[in-house]
Amino acid sequence: MSSLGFNPYNTLTTAARAIDGAGAAGKPEAGGNQIAEGIGDFRAALQQAEQTAMQTAVTGADPHAMVQALSNAEIMLDAAVTIRNKVVEAYQELLRMPV
Repeated sequence: MSSLGFNPYNTLTTAARAIDGAGAAGKPEAGGNQIAEGIGDFRAALQQAEQTAMQTAVTGADPHAMVQALSNAEIMLDAAVTIRNKVVEAYQELLRMPV
């Protein structure tokens, strides 16, 4: 994790705070809470997988729990990447629209 130039947990926390701050500044939007919850769930899944992997490596805890946590984190990551791809695709379609 230290080879990365940034900390993904800090990035997700900053994004969640920005979403929470935007909802508190004005009338909360219908999808704002769902986005914040999704980011929180994603972050929690990654942290749980990391903790479980470290516990398994250090103390020899249940390897099945580690595999389950890593699989859950992988599914959450795949969902996040799919959502990002759909947003980028929608943005590109907007750019292609004639004005």
